[in-house]
Amino acid sequence: MRRPSVAGQFYAGDEKSLRSQIEQCFTGPLGPGSIPKLGRAKREVLGGIAPHAGYMYSGMVAAHTYARIVEDGMPKTFVFIGPNHTGRGSGIAVTSEDWQTPLGVVKVDKELAKEIRRDLVDEDAEAHRFEHSIEVQLPFLQYFSRDFMFVPVCMGFQDLETALSVGKTIARAVKDKDAVVIASTDMSHYVSPSLAKKKDNMALDAIKAMDAKALYEVVRDQDISMCGYGPVIATMTACAGGKATLLKYANSGDVHPMAQVVGYASAVITK
Repeated sequence: MRRPSVAGQFYAGDEKSLRSQIEQCFTGPLGPGSIPKLGRAKREVLGGIAPHAGYMYSGMVAAHTYARIVEDGMPKTFVFIGPNHTGRGSGIAVTSEDWQTPLGVVKVDKELAKEIRRDLVDEDAEAHRFEHSIEVQLPFLQYFSRDFMFVPVCMGFQDLETALSVGKTIARAVKDKDAVVIASTDMSHYVSPSLAKKKDNMALDAIKAMDAKALYEVVRDQDISMCGYGPVIATMTACAGGKATLLKYANSGDVHPMAQVVGYASAVITK
């Protein structure tokens, strides 16, 4: 069992407080405005992007992605792809361990994890042990349902070739399956609000165009400190042929004014 690493830090550490915090993410001034109703399975959403900072700062932005997914109807399985901030474990790693949060246990789809565990992807629980980028996503789904599974993919290597390979591996694995792929990333880190918006819009333009190579190049050439560009490229590749829609962009300064901010974006990829 993978125990929570950042409960009580990035999000509330007990069930009652966490449920209240999630509700505030949906209804707060930067959120979608209301708590969505769980819809029937339309299955228009193929993938998404959500930030992974503390809920105080990025939760309202993340709520836009989850509102869209919840309204679309809960799929059987999610594939979460997040960056490796800790440097621990394998460069590209899945784990078959089930995960616990204050809202309960989420089971890993072990069959799908086995199909993804090929090419560059290893089985390595250590890469996930203290990594927050995927953990913070799960309570948003647990709030609405306990009837889903997931596969976590932690990316330490984010070069273009690796990200494209991971995306193709996931695309093959989820083909004809009831699955949604979600990339976990924050955008620009610790720059002025104006510079964050300017640089992040360049990256978001490439995402909206579903151009993985352009995203990699603009992040590299413009020195955009987007921590999960590899997971986003992998997600875009896994959802090739879909249409990307930006749902919300904000930064930490929109919550508490500050000179140096972190940017956050939510988006979905639909059929």
